[in-house]
Amino acid sequence: MRLPILILTVFILINLAVDTYIYIALKRRFKSKWPSRIHVFLSLALFAMIVTVICLPRRDCSNGMLQAIMWMLYTYIAFYLPKYLFTLIDLIANIPHLFKARRLKWLSIAGTVAAVAFFISLWWAALVNRFNIDVKEVTVEIDGLPSSFDGYRIAQFSDMHVGTFGNDTTFVSEFVDRVNSLKPDMIVFTGDIVNSKSDELPPFVKPFYRLSAPDGVYSILGNHDYGDYSSWPSEAYKRENLQWLKDMQREMGWRLLLNETEMLRRGNDSIALIGVENIGDPPFRVYGSLRQAYPNLTDSVTKVLLTHNPAHWVDSISSHTDVNIDLSLAGHTHAMQVEISGWSPAKYRYPTWGGLYSDDSKRHHLYVNIGSGTVGFPARLGATPEITLITLKKAKR
Repeated sequence: MRLPILILTVFILINLAVDTYIYIALKRRFKSKWPSRIHVFLSLALFAMIVTVICLPRRDCSNGMLQAIMWMLYTYIAFYLPKYLFTLIDLIANIPHLFKARRLKWLSIAGTVAAVAFFISLWWAALVNRFNIDVKEVTVEIDGLPSSFDGYRIAQFSDMHVGTFGNDTTFVSEFVDRVNSLKPDMIVFTGDIVNSKSDELPPFVKPFYRLSAPDGVYSILGNHDYGDYSSWPSEAYKRENLQWLKDMQREMGWRLLLNETEMLRRGNDSIALIGVENIGDPPFRVYGSLRQAYPNLTDSVTKVLLTHNPAHWVDSISSHTDVNIDLSLAGHTHAMQVEISGWSPAKYRYPTWGGLYSDDSKRHHLYVNIGSGTVGFPARLGATPEITLITLKKAKR
């Protein structure tokens, strides 16, 4: 889908203004012509790159082409965001000129240092941090949890988006080893294993097959798994694409829950593991049905729900007296792949964007895993790839 012409025009004009400002600043502050010439060359190269990105198809191209587009777009952003930062600070440094005083040279230098640091941090996020696996250990107290499940350990991961890695299985193999090293009782995956098409998954079937837990590996589908982000010759092709993904998950030894429930047993005790297909807020399509997966939602059975989008918990589970689901596990948000000191821009889109949440009754709990892969741009600024180790404990009242 092409960007609206007006927005694109404004975007290009802003960048042209920023580039012109920096060019003039370089001409005035350096005797050598090389800094300004290099700036012009880079600006023209970046302009050609963004025009290429805009013109290339997205829905009808191969995964390799999507990766190329993703990296070109990220390269463009990684240059221009620091340029914006420098220009803003340098404009402030030039305010004394309005009063016929000298520019605050120290502030211009600080702006340069800040821009360079920002540039480095953006590439660190893409080349290093998106592979730094973070294990978060969480304890969830549940009323009425059967005694045999007191201390039960669930390893959750989400949003792997394997297409971003191409055919390189290094990260996924390391990730699988880390999950297995935690020795959980059960492993769950909460959706979005691919970016757009099932042909991204075959290289990763063998590494994922190595995931192992006594009670098995369970999964659900996320919004990216249905093929909605690609164009198809017909609905039949789209259905075949989805069926292939389901078949590969079976090859991996995973139990894919499609609006259904699996009972986990410990002696005479049991808990229900419910898995729904994607249920989200617009513009994401709704495929799931909680009541189809578990018709009697008011019974006293301890229930753990796998649901991709945390908006489902907010809209249909939290504070609902007619729904008795003790713990919901979700993903989807990625924390928008940006998290700095506990803050993420995802909070403005999702009130439950990452971590553990409880409603006012303290009976409905939600954990949102911020994912392990990337989509849109190949970086994680903070928001490191997450494995969550959740320990269920019987609440003491």
